[in-house]
Formats: sequence, structure tokens, C-alpha cells
Amino acid sequence: MLNKFPLWKNIVILVAVVIGFIYALPNLYPDDYAIQITGARSSTQVDQATLDKAVDALKQEGIAVKEATLNPPNGLIRVNSAEAQLSARPAIQEALGRDYLAALNMAPTTPDWLRSIGAGPMKLGLDLRGGVHFLLEVDMKSALQKRLEVYSSEIKRQLREEHIRYRGGDVGEGNTIQLVFRDDASQNQAFDLIRDQYNEFLLDKTTDDNGQQVLTLQLSEKKIKEIEEYALKQNLTTIRNRVNELGVAEPLVQRQGRDRIVVELPGVQDTAQAKRVLGATANLEFRLEARQDAPSSATEVYPFRDNPDRTARLEREIIVTGENVANAQQAFDQNGQPQVNITLDSTGGDRMTRATRDAIKRRMAVLFIEYRTETVKKRIDGKIQEVEERKVNRSIISLATIQSTLGSSFRITGLDSTAEAGELALLLRAGSLAAPMYFVQERTIGPSLGQKNIDSGVMSVTVGFALVLLYMLLYYRFFGLVANVALAVNLMLLVACMSILSATLTLPGIAGIVLTVGMAVDANVLIFERIKEELRLGVPPQSAINAGFSRAFVSIFDANITTLLVAVILFAMGSGPVKGFAVTLCIGILTSMFTGLLVSRAIINLIYGGRKVEKLAIGGKLANG
Repeated sequence: MLNKFPLWKNIVILVAVVIGFIYALPNLYPDDYAIQITGARSSTQVDQATLDKAVDALKQEGIAVKEATLNPPNGLIRVNSAEAQLSARPAIQEALGRDYLAALNMAPTTPDWLRSIGAGPMKLGLDLRGGVHFLLEVDMKSALQKRLEVYSSEIKRQLREEHIRYRGGDVGEGNTIQLVFRDDASQNQAFDLIRDQYNEFLLDKTTDDNGQQVLTLQLSEKKIKEIEEYALKQNLTTIRNRVNELGVAEPLVQRQGRDRIVVELPGVQDTAQAKRVLGATANLEFRLEARQDAPSSATEVYPFRDNPDRTARLEREIIVTGENVANAQQAFDQNGQPQVNITLDSTGGDRMTRATRDAIKRRMAVLFIEYRTETVKKRIDGKIQEVEERKVNRSIISLATIQSTLGSSFRITGLDSTAEAGELALLLRAGSLAAPMYFVQERTIGPSLGQKNIDSGVMSVTVGFALVLLYMLLYYRFFGLVANVALAVNLMLLVACMSILSATLTLPGIAGIVLTVGMAVDANVLIFERIKEELRLGVPPQSAINAGFSRAFVSIFDANITTLLVAVILFAMGSGPVKGFAVTLCIGILTSMFTGLLVSRAIINLIYGGRKVEKLAIGGKLANG
């Protein structure tokens, strides 16, 4: 019996190994430590003069520059070490001022020919590459207030359409809305209307000290919990969308407790830059500009975002918010000016139609509401201390004339630049925050700490790999050498698969690699022991080789499938580090089966398959055929 694979199978194995080698190759090119320079606003671009100014600032500080490249609208300066990177950022920031942001980054060094075929290194997790960790708190009180304001606007509009006269209608304490009527008939009409259309409210009729009829609407506890749950889920979705739209590799965005969200951004080293990547914790509101004769109690004055000295008076009533935006795309008008095309959901479209059909030639504003946490210095107990204050900034980004009744689709014009239009479209497309969020914890993991973790992980893999190689070589001699070659190919294919799939390698993932190295030789051990058993029974070497691979297959398959199922369950049920471990383990099991059953068999077939064999060097002794 001759052990030979058909030509096509050998070609498939060879092609798989070659492809694995090519796609594992980028991992031999480590990232450079770098400083990325971006504009503080989307309309600010980095030019060559700005980049040269940053380079000069580093030279004055005695920091060697490896390379400086301009990739409009950003610039990138590469340095030689983590220490140089940490010293370079404040020097550049001081030289360029507040109009620019200098952020720590890692710049790829993969050759162009590899990048042209889509080959790149494995993505590293927060614990290996470094990055930022945020803990954000959702302001549930504001979420309820905001929803009640929308309810208030809708109810007041319906009362006017039904010609029911009222006063008040503003949001009050205890999640309530109070409406005042002159007589019982108006109160009863309003009661029936609201009861039929808004069953989320508990209604209460009373009479005030002036003899007027008061109708109090209070949100039920069930509805309050629904609003809070929706706010958290919507914010989770929005943050994920914003991070994904901006291309942050393998972020972690997950819920923590009742009102908090954890965000981890690997590779981002500057917290200010990371906040910009997340996007402003903001919302949008569409409101009509107030009429000249509108009472001041029904209007509010806001500045324009691009020119704070310019203001406009808007109605308090909200037409729709960013929550109702289904899609938003940057475009250009007939004059080549930037605009954003908006598509609302069905609810938003109905509200927009009702609000604008009687507002032709009036102007509608897009109000941008930004929630920020600022560090300010205050005197507390006679000492100057830094404290965090939560601030809300409201500004108008667009004020355009309504030419016809608007529905689900319309456009926002009057934007300064294509960059601003693109940023606004991104904000709308990614989704609006259902409630403001505040940064309650920020933590930066530097690349130097990540490098220490990488060094420790590489050392553990190297030691484990070396011990397995030594054992297999001493115990199985030549067959052990074959197993070692297959093990090296397995490790290469594991790295290649993780690179191709853009899987993120974390510290637990390195543990998965160490485990895979130990498990990968299990298949060869089972096969070699089966071959030894066949030889002891007097079976010829070629037949023993064939029997060893064919009869050990079932045991190998069962053992690996069981472990694979466990890894899949870990991936499905776990999060963060557990998922990193599970992904590495899943890929390692598949590659180890491929190398154990096919690659090692192909090597043995190549050596023994084409000739008559009388003896096999296996198990530390010569086995006669």
C-alpha cells in the first residue's frame, strides 16, 4: 500500500499554507508610535505649514522625528519610542494651540504590496494596544423631561386643532403636565381626548383657588420605566453606530447597571480626541422661528453655532427631534453648496407635515443641543479645587425658509462646509441620543503598558511552543519533527485567520493561543500512538500509517468538536475578554484539525508514500515492518 494524496489535495494544502503565510506576514511589521494632528472642528484642516510647525516644536524639544506625513485633513508624525510619543504630544499641542488636537496613535508599517491585497496585522485589544476606557452615565431625569416636552407639544397642538381653549401645558414637577380650563365642558372635552389617545397618563380633575378647572397628567410608573429602558438602549445603539461610522477598530460598547454605559476604544490614546470620536453627546430639535407678535413666555432665544453674536427667537414647541431621523446623507444643492438630505420615520413625517402645512414662508430652525462635562476651578472651604460641572449648550446650526409643506423627506441647507455637512449627516444617521450622557470616569491605557502585556504574552507562547517542540522531538523523533512542522504551520494559520477576519487579539486571546499550542499536538499524538499500536501488531509500515490516520480521525473529531462547541457557547454568552479567548480558541481548533490531519499527513506521504518502507523512526525506536 502506498500513502499518497491526489494532486488536487496537495495543491489545496499548499495554496492554503501559502495564503496563510502571506496574510500572517503583516504581523512581523510592528506599528510605529505616532502623533495624529486633527482640527478641533471638522472645518479645520491640517496643512503643510501646520505640520512643519509641529515638527519644529519637536526638534526644539530634542525629540527625533522618524517621519512626518500629510494626509488631509489630518497630519501624522512618527517617533521612535513610547517615551518620545508621550513627550511629543504636549509639545505639539502647545505649539499649535486650541485650533488643533494632538492625539497619541499607532501608525501601521505594513508594506504597500501587502495592503493592496487587503493584508494587515491583527487588531489588538485595549489591554495590548492601549486606548481609552470611558464610563458614561445616562441622565434619566432629562430623558423623562424631554419625552414630556414632546408629549406637551403634541397635546397642545391637538387641543388647538379641536378648538379647546386652555392655559398652561408646560412640564411640571413629578413628571406632570397641567392644563387649565375656564369651564367644566372644556375640561371634559380635553379629558376625553387625552384619555383616548394617551393611555400612558394618569388623569386627575381638580379645581384651583380661582375656581378654574385643572387637568393634571402624570406619567404612569410603567411608562417611566419604559422611557428609561428605551433611553439606555437607544443611547447604546447610537454610540455603537457613531463609533462604527468613524472606523474605530473593535470597540467595546456595553451596558453597565441601570443607567451606565462602558465604552472602550483600542488604539485611541487621548481622551479629548476619543470624546470627539464618540461624537458630541448631543441631540437635535426642529422648531419654527417665532412670530413677531408671539408672547415671550412661548418663545426662547438661541445663538447660532457658527456665530454666537447672531441670535434667533424660536417657538418653545418642538416639531420633531433627532430620534425621528431614519436616514441622513450629505449632498449638494443646485449652486454646489453643501446640504444634508433628511428622511424621517413615519411618526416624524406626520408631525412635520402638520407643523409646516400652515407655516409656508416661515423659517424652521435646527437646534443643536450639546451636553458636556467641563472641569472648572472653584474655591471650596477656602481652597481652590477642580470640580466637574455639567453644562448644556444650545445653538442653531440651520435656519431656513419653508417653501412648501414638508413631509418625511426634506433638506438642511446653510451649512459652512462639506466637512460640517458630513459631520451633521453622520450624527443624524448614527442616531440621536435619547438622553444626555456625562463622562463619569475616564482611563487611558498607554501603549507602553500594552507593550509589556504583549511581551509577556509572546514570552508565554514562546515557552509553551518550545516545550511542546522539545517533547515531540525527543519522544517521536522524526515523526515528532513532522508534528513540529505542522504545529508551526498551525500557529501561522491561526495568526493569518485572525488577521483576515479582523479578530481582535486580547490578553485572554493570547491565553487561547497558548492553549491551542498544547491542544494542537493532541491529534498527532493520537495518530502516532495508533501507528505504533499497528506496528506492534505486525502491520506493514505503509498500512500502519494509513490505519493510524484513518482510525484516529473519529477520536480527534469528537474531541475537537466538543471543545469547539464550548468555545462557541463562551463567545455567545460571554463579553469582552471572554469573547477574545473564545474567538482565538475557535480558530485554533479549526486550524489544528487542518494541520494535524492534512498537513502532517501530506508531509509523511511526501517522505514515505512513494517508496517501500521497512522501518519507521517513531516512538524513540526503529519499528520494523
